[in-house]
Amino acid sequence: MVKRLFGFVGKEINGLHEAAYLLALFTIFAQLLSLVRDRLLAHHFGASAILDVYYASFRIPDLIFIIVTTFVSAAVLIPIFSQTITDQEKFKRTINSVFTVFISLTLLICLVTFIFTPFVLKIVLPGITDPVYQKYLIDMTRILLLSPFFLGISQLLGGIVQAYRRFFIYAISPILYNVGVVVGVLFFYPKFGIYGLVYGVVLGVVLHLIIQIPFIFSKKALPKITFDIDWQAVKKITMLSLPRTLALTSSQITTLVLFSISSTLTVGSITIFGFANNLQSVPLAVIGVSYSLAAFPTLSRLYASGKKDEFLNQVANAAKHIIFWSLPATVLFIVLRAQVVRTILGSGKFSWNDTRLTAAALALFSLSILAQSITLLFVRGYYSAGKTVKPVIYSLLSTILTISAVFALIWWYRADETLKFFFDGILRVSNLSGTEILVLPLAFSIGMILNATILWVSFEEDFGCISTYIKRPFFHSLIASLVIGYFAYTGLQIFDNLFDLETTLGVFAQGFLSGILGLFFGGITLVVLGNDEVREVWKTFSSKIWKVKPIITGQEEL
Repeated sequence: MVKRLFGFVGKEINGLHEAAYLLALFTIFAQLLSLVRDRLLAHHFGASAILDVYYASFRIPDLIFIIVTTFVSAAVLIPIFSQTITDQEKFKRTINSVFTVFISLTLLICLVTFIFTPFVLKIVLPGITDPVYQKYLIDMTRILLLSPFFLGISQLLGGIVQAYRRFFIYAISPILYNVGVVVGVLFFYPKFGIYGLVYGVVLGVVLHLIIQIPFIFSKKALPKITFDIDWQAVKKITMLSLPRTLALTSSQITTLVLFSISSTLTVGSITIFGFANNLQSVPLAVIGVSYSLAAFPTLSRLYASGKKDEFLNQVANAAKHIIFWSLPATVLFIVLRAQVVRTILGSGKFSWNDTRLTAAALALFSLSILAQSITLLFVRGYYSAGKTVKPVIYSLLSTILTISAVFALIWWYRADETLKFFFDGILRVSNLSGTEILVLPLAFSIGMILNATILWVSFEEDFGCISTYIKRPFFHSLIASLVIGYFAYTGLQIFDNLFDLETTLGVFAQGFLSGILGLFFGGITLVVLGNDEVREVWKTFSSKIWKVKPIITGQEEL
């Protein structure tokens, strides 16, 4: 039994949809745990100053994580590992060299940041001025500096695991991370107070790392410190990772600026922004991340072998399915936003006003789910081809546009009462305080949509047109999504009088059944339209992912 379990976990998976759905399945588990975490946090603290501090304490460690771990990210390492994996001696030397340089660099950055944390936080989070909360923020930020260190090592191991196409192992890691975070809320917080929350995060990071070690050990590829550094390989990886570092850093700076502005608004604004962002990241992680990760090894191999047409077909195939899932998810999140937020977060100290603001922010974030997912795919496409400059330029442009939009919209929102009245009315948050926070997710979505549009046009100029492949499935998905939205909204009216909406179970039942009703009629619409993606999805699931044999060639190859 144990042998079969390990065989299942260590199984090599080559099909695009099999790998994508596997990653999506485990991502759903991980996201469910993250939602449990958010519900526990909402229950204990509501949209409060202390929870603002908790979310704010991630900002500097997350920025460091982006800066140092792109050096050991799968997007950079997989193409390198794919070239050296057949030469075990060269493969091991590359791994050890990367590991040694990463450890040295990360320790140095974390040590310097630890010393200057109080000064940095005063600059990037100026709205947190209470001495007690400032102390919490400084201490929690310093504890979380362990996160980029351990997660970076885990990223390196994850690159090795993905190079061997062991997606099960890679997919389990985020689940264990969230297990650690939940343990922190349930068990560490009662014992250690607010610091227990970040202790749980550190536990999750360690678990994220440990799960990958047995397989790496079995392949005799466990990295170690070495003085025999392959500087040629390090230089190559650095040159490949530098553009990605700049791109992700610019994205993280956007988030940092948004949190910085949030800290100057009403108490609880950081929490509202954080909760809504976490909720919208669920479909993004399940759809965009899963497909872009699943496609990446194959894209790298196809482009390296000169199979440009197959490369383009693979991108188009992944894009069609991203659109197929993303548009309905966007519509459902907008229509059922209040039910989603109230079901997941509506407990304890999380008030109805908190729910309304978070739901409105979620709707605005959801506008860019498709754009964010498509961006992930195109960026992976560029990286797999070794073309990393343009994604950086577009990411920097997106950061400038988003930040500019934030300041422009806040000024407009504050200066124009008519706009404020119209904006608040549409989102159903009239007469609530703290509605300024809603400008931030709107600006974020505007930036993401513009970035995706520019990236799409550029990708077609560099690699070939995929729009001709996308038009029909996009039209099908758009029509079906409108049908889903209409019947889901109708369902809300129907079930409004059937359930007690003063209870979590009643709100859940109303939203769930309304969503099912919408999906049912949306599915019928796709069948009537003769949608190809429905048939592919059915074929993939009916074949049972875990029984699929590795595919050696073809469009579905990974």
